[in-house]
Amino acid sequence: MKRKKLGLIHTSATLVPVFAALCKEKLPDVDVFNIADDSLVKGIREAGSLTATIARRVANYLESAELAGADYIMVTCSSIGPAVEAGAKLIGVPVLRVDQPMADQAVATGTKIGVIATLATTLEPTADLIVRRAALAGKKTELTSKLCEGAFEALMSGDAATHDAKVAAALKELSQQVDVIVLAQASMARVVDSLAAADKRVPILASPGIAVDYLATVL
Repeated sequence: MKRKKLGLIHTSATLVPVFAALCKEKLPDVDVFNIADDSLVKGIREAGSLTATIARRVANYLESAELAGADYIMVTCSSIGPAVEAGAKLIGVPVLRVDQPMADQAVATGTKIGVIATLATTLEPTADLIVRRAALAGKKTELTSKLCEGAFEALMSGDAATHDAKVAAALKELSQQVDVIVLAQASMARVVDSLAAADKRVPILASPGIAVDYLATVL
């Protein structure tokens, strides 16, 4: 039997080792290759939203992954989600947004769903996805979105401690108000590990592990 090939498209090189470890553990019989371009998210931040040019470039990366022989493609960034869905219609292999399995799990877990992000450009696509996946599942949900002001900037300037403190405070506050929390960015997952058990009153979902578990069921 021919080994399946999974193409991963990243908007940050820092995610390559994160997914490499998960795939090695959960998809041992699948060949994985990576395409990374960190100018995509920089472009979105500069423009303030996902532009037509960036969407076209995302579609080109999807096509490139298909031409490289991918049986399945996953895009590991939530900010370009709408472009991923548009581009997926143009190619012949399945394409997964990293946050879709997480959104489905959140919808299945509770009615009051909290979404937390350090970038506004990621908060909106993730919240929109949850609303659409809930509608698809025929469930009523109540969404609470929370942006951690200044956390992303702190992280980019090398101050991880401030980033983690801001995210931790927001998670504690949000956990009082909702049934389940969704992390709009995979980079926030390590903060969850540092929280005391008492502060994790509700399930806190991060996309990488959930997405790779989902791929294990389809690959």
